[in-house]
Amino acid sequence: MTNSSGSEPESIRPESATTGLPFEVMVDDNFHYMDEDERWRLGAFSTLEEARQACIALVEECLSDYYQAGMEAEELYSQYTMFGDDPFILGPGEPGKFSAWNYAKVRAFEICAATAN
Repeated sequence: MTNSSGSEPESIRPESATTGLPFEVMVDDNFHYMDEDERWRLGAFSTLEEARQACIALVEECLSDYYQAGMEAEELYSQYTMFGDDPFILGPGEPGKFSAWNYAKVRAFEICAATAN
């Protein structure tokens, strides 16, 4: 999305432009869907893999916070998609390939399956 001057609006311009690091992780709040005022910056990273690992760590933390013994995977995933942090990557190439929701769905099933045994 660009404004009339052809540049990105300030609200979505990656902070990495000021740090010199190419990958920026921003975080939306699933509870405040589409509310850019609730967006926050997790950090800037040298590589796409470092940014991806930061996203994964944040999703893992959310899932851990929402998990309760005996919980079904669908319920854990639902809690995440309603209230969790939704990190995404800005930067060169195709950094948008990481989907926090897709990752959380797989992990919710893995977590609940592992604790059911």
